[in-house]
Amino acid sequence: MAIRVIISGGGTGGHIFPAISIANALKAMDPANEILFVGANGRMEMDKVPAAGYQIIGLDIQGINRKQLWKNIFLPFKLMKSLNMAKSVIKDFRPDVAVGVGGFASGPLLMMANKLGVPTVVQEQNSYAGVTNKKVGAKAAKICVAYEGMEQFFPAEKVLLTGNPIRRESIAIAGKREEALTFFGLDPHKKTILVLGGSLGAKTLNESVVAYLNELNEEVQVIWQCGSFYVEKLREELTGQLPDNIKMLAFLQRMDYAYAAADLIISRAGAGTISELCVVGKPVILVPSPNVAEDHQTKNAMALVNKGAALLVKDSDAKKDLVPAALTLLKDAAHVAQLSENIKKLGKLNADVQIAEEVYKLVNKK
Repeated sequence: MAIRVIISGGGTGGHIFPAISIANALKAMDPANEILFVGANGRMEMDKVPAAGYQIIGLDIQGINRKQLWKNIFLPFKLMKSLNMAKSVIKDFRPDVAVGVGGFASGPLLMMANKLGVPTVVQEQNSYAGVTNKKVGAKAAKICVAYEGMEQFFPAEKVLLTGNPIRRESIAIAGKREEALTFFGLDPHKKTILVLGGSLGAKTLNESVVAYLNELNEEVQVIWQCGSFYVEKLREELTGQLPDNIKMLAFLQRMDYAYAAADLIISRAGAGTISELCVVGKPVILVPSPNVAEDHQTKNAMALVNKGAALLVKDSDAKKDLVPAALTLLKDAAHVAQLSENIKKLGKLNADVQIAEEVYKLVNKK
């Protein structure tokens, strides 16, 4: 049975990639299924979603600016405009179900879907629910979560532990270590640290690597994803100083190769990345970003740390402590093995399919 589904949300890759994964799972179940995305104008989903082969409509909506409160003056007007547009989109497309993945656009779309009697599914990626998802979750038919204990935010009878949808091509690492090392031009006899700063980069992680370039050069090799925002400045700063065994890249076009080559991974603690890391099963040191709402990256990280599945270094301590902690860990084979074993237990590979199945259940119930 072909169905019609609206998927709304975005703003960051952590929202967009799960949304596209859910859409792909629905298409795999029936190629005749019709999927429409609703995003926020000016945000990255307006490029990423069409690139994945799906139609998207943009709402003129923004988030709350907590640092410059005066910039929120037009927010009520934008919200009303977005609600009206969401109403038009729903009436025109006539979805069987609406799925919200968090981010600015999911609020107006799911609020209006609930009002118009369209069953809704909320997909919450983090261990601490976002403001938008908490609001729309009260009337949602199903809430798919990635962490235990989310009943503190949502009605318990609606909560389903699915994990986060992940990019399957990124975690397909089996048997790829040798070709991955060749791809990056690395030595198969040396330990490899992978530093993930996200697409824009992470200033603290970059400063931590720069502070210990000599030590890293002597003991290990590094795949360093520094981010597009910082790459040119770092290239200028490190002219003639960057050793051959430290590969600095703005982007990682082949995440599967990066994961396959790594013996240890250093990363921020975004929900989507953590979900991939759990499936990859390599030892991880997490450095939560302090620049996110409700400090949810620290809460994401602690969900792993409390189960002995990752180490945590505070952002404020990273420049001094991060690289020494990584080098020490790599010398402790027993600790490496324990972290790998524990993080693998948390991996959930089929979240996209499970969420798609819940969408179908709602259609059948309707």
